[in-house]
Amino acid sequence: MTDSAPEDRTVDVTGIGFGPSNLALATALAEPSATGPGRPLEAVYFERKNRFSWHGGMLLDGATMQISFLKDLVTLRDPRSPYSFLSYLHHAGRLSDFINHKLLFPSRIEFHDYLEWVAGFFEEQVVYGSEVVDVRPVAREDAVEHMDVVVRQRTAAGERTVVQRTRDLVVATGLEPSLPPGTVCSDRVWHSSELLYRVERLPPTPRRIVVVGAGQSAAEAAEFLHSRFPSTDICAVFSRYGYSPSDDSPFANRIFDPAAVDDYCAAAPETRRMLLDYHRNTNYSVVDPELIDELYRRVYQEKVRGRPRLNILGASRLMAAEPAGDGVDVVVESLVTGERTPMRADCVVYATGYRPTDARGLLGSMAGLCKADELGRLEADRRYRVITEGDVRCAIYLQGATEHSHGISSSLLSNTAVRAGEIADAIRADAVRAGARATTRSQPQPQT
Repeated sequence: MTDSAPEDRTVDVTGIGFGPSNLALATALAEPSATGPGRPLEAVYFERKNRFSWHGGMLLDGATMQISFLKDLVTLRDPRSPYSFLSYLHHAGRLSDFINHKLLFPSRIEFHDYLEWVAGFFEEQVVYGSEVVDVRPVAREDAVEHMDVVVRQRTAAGERTVVQRTRDLVVATGLEPSLPPGTVCSDRVWHSSELLYRVERLPPTPRRIVVVGAGQSAAEAAEFLHSRFPSTDICAVFSRYGYSPSDDSPFANRIFDPAAVDDYCAAAPETRRMLLDYHRNTNYSVVDPELIDELYRRVYQEKVRGRPRLNILGASRLMAAEPAGDGVDVVVESLVTGERTPMRADCVVYATGYRPTDARGLLGSMAGLCKADELGRLEADRRYRVITEGDVRCAIYLQGATEHSHGISSSLLSNTAVRAGEIADAIRADAVRAGARATTRSQPQPQT
């Protein structure tokens, strides 16, 4: 492995991660601007995966998006953009078909195809198979004006390390799977994010599969596995009494509006916590009512037939999941009676949600210049710029991991288009200021 010197050119902005958030940023930076510098801004994105993918392990047949197609990468920012979902449909020759289908919520597979289509426009800016391992401050006359992004890349010849100098940085690494403390993953114990990849390795006719979790992914996993294996017992284990429906009513959905970000940022900390608690049922540990109805229908019909395969073990928790031969020995405890039921399962699927990636670990050396709150969360201003200490003239922007300061839409697609536009405008303003500083330095100084 070699550590190469920084590239001769300094780019305007470097993105860590290339999922929907930084993909939306790429579209925003590609749009003409009346307020930015006269030249196009130069951007590069580093992505750990070897190709574009968004929740590939949960692209289940029949699974639909939970947001309108109008909340794509661009429409809320600029309905005229060539990168809209409607432009994608027109390019694919399906616009009339989609209209006739009378859909607001496309399938997850189709929306993923849309994201891949947009990503194709920016192939030259993205370096896949690249993991950022450090970000180093670059000072000039005691002011940090640039950053060196240290990247470990996987190539056909092996690993190498490259360093990209940048003025601004945008961290958009998305969410990472959340598992109960002490969980040990294996071929028989895994997170639902790997569902489609792992299910192919199961026996053709598993005897029992345990799904842990009460949210949308858990319900989708239970429904999928119940259909995929028609003779397998599916045990859904969660602490709620039953699946809870998501609230997608019009007034509740205002919490995802761009204007709600202004309100949330302006609110006192206790008001922010109150709003988040009030509206958790729009997104967390809740399930689409239609899917709840379908699962209940299956449970009831199996009772009628006298062969229950879909077992909803509510008000329960998984106490143990230990490898045992070619399966897993699990223990389920009732929260009502305390009774513990042992059973053998072919696998355990943890559909226990996601958590934001800790940006501080990615920022490495720069992290010490970034302000964090008492819980260690990075602090950002209204434009998603990390608040820094000292004379730091370059900028770090966050796409995600700002739910505590910017509201519930921080890690969701609902506000992606508008957020990316705001960050793009801020990056353009940074370029203007950097150009003005460079011009000032290049001018002859008066003689004394």
